[in-house]
Amino acid sequence: MRTVRNLTTAALLAGTALLGLPGVAGADSPSPDPSATGGGAAAPTEAGTSFRTATAVRPGRHATAQASTGDYLYWQFPADAAERPTVRATVKLPQATALQAASTWRIDVYDGLRRRQACRFGSQTHTVPAGTSSVELTCHLRTVRAWAEPWSGDPLPGAYYVRLTAVRLAATDVGQPLDAALDIDVEDTGGASAVDGGLSAPLVQGSSATVEPEDGWASGWWSTRWLWTAGGAALAALAGIGGHRLTRGNGRPAVPGRV
Repeated sequence: MRTVRNLTTAALLAGTALLGLPGVAGADSPSPDPSATGGGAAAPTEAGTSFRTATAVRPGRHATAQASTGDYLYWQFPADAAERPTVRATVKLPQATALQAASTWRIDVYDGLRRRQACRFGSQTHTVPAGTSSVELTCHLRTVRAWAEPWSGDPLPGAYYVRLTAVRLAATDVGQPLDAALDIDVEDTGGASAVDGGLSAPLVQGSSATVEPEDGWASGWWSTRWLWTAGGAALAALAGIGGHRLTRGNGRPAVPGRV
């Protein structure tokens, strides 16, 4: 019985340690970016005008740019497997040059294959009335998958591109100065979104300006699912040994001729 109690205690301790591992209990907590606290390169103060010239932004940085109404502004950022990015853009116009007619603004997000990715929710498109001097747009993307079928269109690891522009603008309002800002947050979903398999390389167009995640790209094979599998196997083995010992301890061979 002492052996059984020891085995039960060990199983409970193993389960408690498993639940306390980072990325399991806190799988829905966003991982902080060291660059957001002041380390690394300075945040960009300009935006590109096409996919090829998109300005690289590291998640956690507050990117800004000065442009004119009617311009197309492009940024790019890295997103790895099991991450869930959120893109927020703000357009501000001086009160003296507030738009004289209604306008519609939009942000679009494309993956490394330049496939437009749908937003789970958020104000991706916003129509504002005349006189508006500030517009806010948000796009909450789906979780990035380590691997997916080509036909699925699921977001895959690699560079992602953000395009900000006015899709409907009166001719009299074209060319007005504006200040744009972009914030990108990445939430790590942990092993809850892990899948079997992975890309051999992230979907990056090869631009020297592309930024990588702080810890580099994930290898694709490791996830917290391995921890759950190993922990479950250990607990099952301990339970089996404990049951066997308990059965042997309680059972005694029968003596022939005795009742």
